[in-house]
Amino acid sequence: NITFGDLFLADVRAWREALCARLGWTPRFPLFGRDTTELAREMIEGGLRANLCCVDTQQLDAAFSGRAFDDALLAELPSSCDPCGERGEFHTLVHDGPMFRAPIAIERGESVLRDNRFAYTDFSAAA
Repeated sequence: NITFGDLFLADVRAWREALCARLGWTPRFPLFGRDTTELAREMIEGGLRANLCCVDTQQLDAAFSGRAFDDALLAELPSSCDPCGERGEFHTLVHDGPMFRAPIAIERGESVLRDNRFAYTDFSAAA
């Protein structure tokens, strides 16, 4: 068995299912179909701590890169943006949560625009 966190992109799920079938694996999609607004709030309330490390500037302003994934961020996301970044609007670096033995201390580095589209914020382990 292998588990994926896909939420609603049926084409991605179908691709993963086909790949797993060739490998003889059974894919699981426990979050598929969940309401992403509800799920984002549930993750934050459950203690997940993350920062946006990449933003697609064609979908979301570059200023969001580096920000904490928290209630304030959710409140400021445009309505066109999925709260879990499921359409590739953003990617996160998770550094704490109930699945961690201990938080990972991080330091924020510089933010840069790459490929004239993606705003990346570098993070490193705090010394």
